[in-house]
Parts: sequence; C-alpha cells; structure tokens
Amino acid sequence: MAPDPGVQAAPERTRIRTTLRRALPWTAALAGPALLVAISMAPAPRAEDIQPSPTPRPSVSEVYAKVAPSVVQVKALRSDGTVLSSGSGVVIDEAGDILTSLHVVQDAGRLSVVFADGTESAAVIISELAASDIAALRPANTPAQLTPATLGNPSSVRIGDDALVVGNPFNLTRSLSTGVVSGLDRSVQVPNQDRSLSGLIQFDAAVNPGSSGGPLVNRDGEVVGIVTGLVNPTGQPAFSGVGFAVTIATAAGALGVPPD
Repeated sequence: MAPDPGVQAAPERTRIRTTLRRALPWTAALAGPALLVAISMAPAPRAEDIQPSPTPRPSVSEVYAKVAPSVVQVKALRSDGTVLSSGSGVVIDEAGDILTSLHVVQDAGRLSVVFADGTESAAVIISELAASDIAALRPANTPAQLTPATLGNPSSVRIGDDALVVGNPFNLTRSLSTGVVSGLDRSVQVPNQDRSLSGLIQFDAAVNPGSSGGPLVNRDGEVVGIVTGLVNPTGQPAFSGVGFAVTIATAAGALGVPPD
C-alpha cells in the first residue's frame, strides 16, 4: 500500500409485423372488433390499484454532480508557503469541517484547502485518528455556498456494489473514477511503520497520488469511506486496481459525528 495513492431492433420488428399481416389477414380483421369490445368493457383501474414505478437509480453523472461540490483540495505547505504535498478532502458539515487522510497533512508546516468554487482558506487540524489515518480539518473561511456531503451507512456496503471516487489525483481537481467494491474488512500494513490499518473497504476505482483523503461514494451519492491508499506491487505509488478506504463510520468519529 502506498501512502498516497489512485438497438437496433426496429428493422426486426418491422419484418415480424409484415409477416403476420401477410399470413393472417383475415384473422387480424376478425380480431379487431372483438378486441375493441373487450377494451371498452374493461373497468377503469382504481387509484389504489395503480402501483408507482420504482424510483430509478441516479446516473453516475448525477451522483458526481451531488458529491463534487463537497470535495476540496488539501495542500500541505512548508513554513515558507511552498507546497510539500497535496491530497483531497470532503466537507461533512455546515461548519465546513473536512475529513481527509492524516498522512496528507501530518508533516505540514501550514495547511490550505481549496473549495469547489475556487475559494482558498487556511486550515488547521482539529482532530486526529492516527490508528485509522484520519484527520479532521477546520478552515478559517468558507464559501458563501457551502455543500456538505451526505454520509452513508457503511454497514450496507456489499461486495460488487458501485464504488465512485472523487478526488484530485496529480492535481487534476475533482476527478471521477468508478469501479466496484472488491472486498470488506481488509487489513493492510502501513509502509515504513510497524502497524496496520484494519476494517477497510477494498475497491478497484482508480486512485493515484492526490486521491488520498477523498470520498468513496455509493450509487446514491452518499459517502461511505475516506480513501487512504492503494497496493503498489511495483513499488511505485500509482494505480494498481486495489484501493482502500476507511469506513465513514470510523472516519466521522474524528469529529464525534458518526453517520446515523
């Protein structure tokens, strides 16, 4: 694991109708009036008998439109103001508090966050969950229009569910990648440290350097995890198809507000 990831059916139907008309012209003529009588004699459906159609699932583009305004770029700065590293984060409440990965911010002299509308603000770490690689940040200023993300229930996540990640890989802000949940309750060793992270969600949506700290989202546009890293068998911190996220139930605990 790296510390910072990544019909054409119309012609066919026309032939079928033509064949039926040629083979059964008289049958069709006799059936027509009888069919009309049957329709006219059928009782009108009662309102209570009409079942509404199931609500269609939102499209991927609709999910993105819901989540992207909540995603921020997190910049770890040296004391002189130059950028040490950058990652991602997600706004989770009306105060503008942000969840991200601890390894994105822990070595910074100063922190800056850039919101979806371009507003940039200094920020400070207000809470840490070192055992889960999670940090909570509070910006000094927030945009006039702030959009907190909707938090989901990670216990409802199943292998094979859609997995969407929005983040800032290689400083490509608010990039979307998609895949599926590949595994649950995973444990991985933290590079260069004598400890591991456990209870992780494994997924195959692309994550790369800069993706860490961004939200893992389900198909309903709810945040179910915070991206923490990826497996890098080549030794390079680049996408290998195996990413990991801390569940939002654990991550939100950094602010004392686990999801319902």
